[in-house]
Amino acid sequence: MQLAPHLHRIGNDIVAAYLVDAPEGITVIDAGLPGHWRDLQTELKAMGRSVDDIRGVVLTHGDSDHLGFAERLRRDHGVPAYVHTADADRAKGGDKPKLAMGPMRIGATAGFFAYALRKGGMRTHYLAEVTEVADGDVLPLPGSPIVIGMPGHSPGSIAVHVPAVSAVFVGDALTTRHVLTGRHGMQPAPFTDEPALALSSLDRLASVDAEWVLPGHGSPWRGDPAEVAQAVRAGGR
Repeated sequence: MQLAPHLHRIGNDIVAAYLVDAPEGITVIDAGLPGHWRDLQTELKAMGRSVDDIRGVVLTHGDSDHLGFAERLRRDHGVPAYVHTADADRAKGGDKPKLAMGPMRIGATAGFFAYALRKGGMRTHYLAEVTEVADGDVLPLPGSPIVIGMPGHSPGSIAVHVPAVSAVFVGDALTTRHVLTGRHGMQPAPFTDEPALALSSLDRLASVDAEWVLPGHGSPWRGDPAEVAQAVRAGGR
């Protein structure tokens, strides 16, 4: 679906990925689940584009529900996958800490896992190769994405600021729909490695000039990123 000129989302409020459509090509932010490949094809067709227009996929972190079709793009179409150095091993299938799931409601949790199953989430395609990035990098991709280090959810979690579409893509630095409880609104994301560090990292968004804050799970949020940290802290109480 189109959120704004040159800005598109695939997936839904359970798992989402994004496309930045610029004259020189497309940048994909996160790659959802393997089954989102069909959603990608459908959205590209609606845009009058094709996979050949994709110049890169930027991963906000290395968890399986963000890797989705990234390896397929890399392997079959030569599209590079960018991930923070600290999450490179995770994106390649390295061990992830076993985390407590925290609060949950049976209906919401079952819905999340059912959706993941339907979208191929049980057959993760880890990346064979990645292009590593660091905090502050401006990537050579359409929209000139800027990397903002956001450690906490994972060591290499990042936000991706794309001024051309006035958006900051935050992955699991926060959520607007908790996949295990179904609760809506700004709040901390589940499955976070270091919750206190993740909350602290949100302060880094205060200076970002954007109109959209776009999470990997939950509905898009339109507002001032300077308000995000306070809203998430309030939502976690």
